Amino acid sequence: MTLQGAVIIEQGVTFAIVAVKQTVTVYTTRSTQMRRALTPFFPNMPIILMSQDANGTPHYYGRKDIVDFLKTVRLDQIPWKEFHIY
Repeated sequence: MTLQGAVIIEQGVTFAIVAVKQTVTVYTTRSTQMRRALTPFFPNMPIILMSQDANGTPHYYGRKDIVDFLKTVRLDQIPWKEFHIY
């Protein structure tokens, strides 16, 4: 499986952000399951899920302080790359 994501270090906190479909971030259960499934690939770091609505507006799910930070960052400022996980 290939994911679009980034590992970011900001103010001493290392976290992962992963792009997912909006159907994942709309439902708490799906978001929780997805973050749990991604934990082995991003060990010891908070995982933030990001989806975009029909207008391209990003929506985040995860640790509140990181989500609040990401709301101040443009999507093109995030160093996205492909992650191949199996």
